[in-house]
Amino acid sequence: MIPYGKQDTSQADIDAVVEVLKSDYLTQGPQVPLFEEAVASYCGAEYGVAVNSATSALHIACLALGLGEGDRLWTSPNTFVASANCALYCGAQIDFVDINPQTYNMSVSALEQKLQQAKKTNTLPKIVIPVHFAGQSCEMQDIYALSLEYGFKVIEDAAHAIGGKYLGKPIGGCQYSDITVFSFHPVKIITTAEGGVATTNSQQLSEKMALLRSHGVTRDVDLIDRCDGPWYYQQVDLGFNYRMTELQAALGLSQFERLDEFVVKRHQLAKKYDEYLASLPLIQPYQSENAHSSYHLYPVYLNAADKDRKTVFEALRQAGIGVNVHYIPIHTQPFYQRLGFKQGDFPIAEDYYRNAISIPLHQSLSEADQKKVIASLYEVLA
Repeated sequence: MIPYGKQDTSQADIDAVVEVLKSDYLTQGPQVPLFEEAVASYCGAEYGVAVNSATSALHIACLALGLGEGDRLWTSPNTFVASANCALYCGAQIDFVDINPQTYNMSVSALEQKLQQAKKTNTLPKIVIPVHFAGQSCEMQDIYALSLEYGFKVIEDAAHAIGGKYLGKPIGGCQYSDITVFSFHPVKIITTAEGGVATTNSQQLSEKMALLRSHGVTRDVDLIDRCDGPWYYQQVDLGFNYRMTELQAALGLSQFERLDEFVVKRHQLAKKYDEYLASLPLIQPYQSENAHSSYHLYPVYLNAADKDRKTVFEALRQAGIGVNVHYIPIHTQPFYQRLGFKQGDFPIAEDYYRNAISIPLHQSLSEADQKKVIASLYEVLA
């Protein structure tokens, strides 16, 4: 089976992890700060906060921005459930903004219309989380302008987008947001096995997230009201155990050395798909001139009237092509339907879901395997 995504680990990655295993620190050592610095520096952000998953990063990002009971958070329905769950973790209300039918990212026009209505009913969001689906940035300049007009904070969910760019600058620099969150799950561009990083240009937000990831416990003399000795700490907030291990950070640092190489390879593979799939009854991923995608995914929209998505999906899987679907719209999940959402609420996301398939795209995809993917698509669709 040719997977839709997978990690690419080298001997250097293995050596980096083994070196940590031989060291004095498996957690809370020097590797995590080095990884945070590497991510922040690459993105052009002032600070990076590493945690055990992007989900954890979303949670503490929301808390750092003061999200709580009575507040509202809006995100895209076309994403993994974590992008919305983080609001509920904080006791806030969740809502969604439908997607742009070209990019499959949050629609700026739909966002603006929803904001106009929310202002009339005094139900504006405290936070909006645009999701850079498949690695392509949302229209952040326009979203940021709306944030200034309507007074909400912005967290970029860039779980797919490390190595991508927007308006010529790396995603994660937070020029148009308060916080950006990355994922380093094995199917992402680079991996720490599990792990995430939140970048920001705010020292206050950085310090708050760092406190929240480690139980709300600190030894910082500026944050505690007394010090009994060098062993002394205090819990000054209700935090969590969201720390990244030294093993994960060492792997991430090693992987980071090949990040740009990985993104170049993904673009080469995507270009070949663009060329060879053009005559098939499908719509290829649209690429905005303002964005340089990291190409985490290569989703195709099927418009073959005689074959439904399930038929195509099963035929490709039978042929050994590990296609997948990204994503089942969050508002259609049973848990969210119990919150009052229903089919038809966000029709563009629902239409995309009914017709979308993600085909294999990752830096380990060989020329022979890509040819097999293309040939199988022709066999099933042509």
